[in-house]
Amino acid sequence: MLAYVLRRLGSALATVWLMSVVIFVLVRMVGDPAYLLMPPEATEADRELFRQQLGLADPLPVQYARFLAGIVRGDMGNSFHFGVPALSMALGRLGASLELVGISLALALFVGLAFGIGAAVARGSWVDRFATLFAVLGQAGPPFFVALLLIRLFSVQLGWLPTGGHGSWKQLVLPVVSLAWYSAAGIARLTRANMLSVLESDFIRMARIKGLPEHVVIGTHALRNAGLPIVAYTASQFGVLIGGAVSIETVFSWPGFGSLMVEAISTLDFTVVQAAVVVSVLLFALIHLFVDVLCALVDPRIRHQA
Repeated sequence: MLAYVLRRLGSALATVWLMSVVIFVLVRMVGDPAYLLMPPEATEADRELFRQQLGLADPLPVQYARFLAGIVRGDMGNSFHFGVPALSMALGRLGASLELVGISLALALFVGLAFGIGAAVARGSWVDRFATLFAVLGQAGPPFFVALLLIRLFSVQLGWLPTGGHGSWKQLVLPVVSLAWYSAAGIARLTRANMLSVLESDFIRMARIKGLPEHVVIGTHALRNAGLPIVAYTASQFGVLIGGAVSIETVFSWPGFGSLMVEAISTLDFTVVQAAVVVSVLLFALIHLFVDVLCALVDPRIRHQA
């Protein structure tokens, strides 16, 4: 088990390093912040002095080495626009994003499991057809489009819920539903497919022959054996929701991670963009490492095959 954990940890560190290279290169392909942050009447000498003060005049390998060392130390420089530590800005917005993503993922898992199990148990019924329609609509509409439709219906026409902000449960409803529907649809489809396969197994027939209650057969025997792919897929949805949260936070004026990245990109604030994306990658890698270890504990065949 220890060897498996070390291999997965090595893979996670390699992924983080590779993503640091990609982030560093892509951010610098956007443009030169000296032209945006300095007044139009500034001379080229002024801009060059500005670049030297911020370290942008150094060769790219030197800048990357400084960037990588900053990740290790937890010091990723100051924001070009606000003059405060970029990592502090990113971590300060992280709580609101984790609140949104965490509640959305929990709702997606609950709804997806309920629809998937119901569709598998009542195969061919109206429940199955409704769950299939729910899954198709959820994966056909991008979260930001769903968000606009929900705002039009529940905020503009009915006036039940606010169009944005952060602080009350009413301001949380529309962003969570908009973000969770896509993942819930995928979980429902995967749960239905796995449950149908397990329900046709011999050990399920034997459990029913023994006279076990149906809720024990479904909840204890069938779901436990169908659950491993669902756990892995649900973990992968964390990254999907973090990505989707960028548009959702912008639509609903949610003071989170995604809106911070949009603001930083619009002002070419390199350090803030780098800090925000690096924190996202680290979170994604840690969660996948945790899920890999959890799956290996549940099913020893995984670590033996690895």
